[in-house]
Amino acid sequence: MSNPIISLGGNSRRNFLSGCAAVGGLTLLSSLPVNAFAQSGQKTLKVGVVGCGGRGQGAAGDILNASKHTGIPVEIYAVGDVFPHATNGIAKRNKIPAERVFNGFDNYKGVINSGIDIVILATPPGFRPLHIAYAVQKGVNIFAEKPFATDAAGINTVIAAAALAKEKKLAIVAGTQRRHQRVYVETMKRIHDGIIGKLTGAQVYWNGGGIWFRNPNPKWTEIENQANNWYHYDWLSGDNIVEQHLHNLDVMNWAFNTHPTGAYAMGGRQVRNTAGDIWDHFAVEFTFPGDVRTLSFCRHWPRTDDAVSEKIVGEKGVASPGAGHIRDHDGKTLFDFKSWARENKNYTGHHNAYVNEHVDLLKSIVAGEPLNEGKVVAESTFDAIIGREAAYSGRRLKWDAALASNFSLVPNGGEGITRDTPAPVPVIPQPGSWYLGKKIGKK
Repeated sequence: MSNPIISLGGNSRRNFLSGCAAVGGLTLLSSLPVNAFAQSGQKTLKVGVVGCGGRGQGAAGDILNASKHTGIPVEIYAVGDVFPHATNGIAKRNKIPAERVFNGFDNYKGVINSGIDIVILATPPGFRPLHIAYAVQKGVNIFAEKPFATDAAGINTVIAAAALAKEKKLAIVAGTQRRHQRVYVETMKRIHDGIIGKLTGAQVYWNGGGIWFRNPNPKWTEIENQANNWYHYDWLSGDNIVEQHLHNLDVMNWAFNTHPTGAYAMGGRQVRNTAGDIWDHFAVEFTFPGDVRTLSFCRHWPRTDDAVSEKIVGEKGVASPGAGHIRDHDGKTLFDFKSWARENKNYTGHHNAYVNEHVDLLKSIVAGEPLNEGKVVAESTFDAIIGREAAYSGRRLKWDAALASNFSLVPNGGEGITRDTPAPVPVIPQPGSWYLGKKIGKK
């Protein structure tokens, strides 16, 4: 399938793009006016959804809302999931015929080969690298939920696929809402412009109460039950530091415009008593170039104080990107997003961040300058992975060496799995007898 880039007719796409803000090496398109893209007679973009749980259904609704915001026509054309009950509702709502509804572990192939222009990838993260690589191979633009992988092998697959997508002029946009949320974009722009000077540290948090748990279905095989209860298995979710805390780690990388060089960590499984092999808390010290240290905290502890935020520290001040505040070290306000927004009442692009991801995706495709967040979000995902593995092992890990190890948790990278494939046996990691994805002898 050829790359589905839509012509802007007699208008120069670069004239449109010249007014965009460059953020973290990516082009933010949400500020462009709707009429720049709503061309008469424009082709309807066909969208496929792979993974029709809550996030897949939510993303399908978000891209339809983005279509309304931009005037770019979109239809949900094909859907797929391991389980038929997951595809039934979304197929009915979008009037999708049975021949474009796919089930089983290989459903992604049916959806991607159905003639779509964009695929939404919202399966358990362990399958993400396989699905991203396949979509790029077939010439399909991608919206991929985070995280992008659960192991080093998956990250290497995604980085290679992102490079190929760039060559083929395909979009890869990630479900890291903060990169498309105006308060973050405006605050980060000022950090990069030097308002707080050279960065000297950061603290990032996702401390919450817990996550759902799904009991086994006796009619399903073990690997089907693990796929259904995916959050609780490392090979599928990557643990809560990867699946959830990635958001905050991505903001950290975004601020520093690079990834860490290493990680030293601790954590454990103190209150979680359900099946599976994931922990419930992590604390990580990341080292950035120049021996700059940052701190990362995440946990799933019920009835405790929550914290979901990021602080970026510089020589001249401290920025809180989510709150849109930047102050110097004496407490003087250097930037306040709410004040800025009141003074710029006509600024655009301030949609719901979940919708704005798709606004930026659609506009970039139509403009012929597809956004490609594949490499940067893969790197942020690997921050979380080495943080997890540093805690599991109790060892200091180097970022480059851990990635080069290409260690894998996912059976055959997810390729060829069926309902009868033996499921990985859960092993709760123990520091001192664990290293890069597997149990080892005592250190």
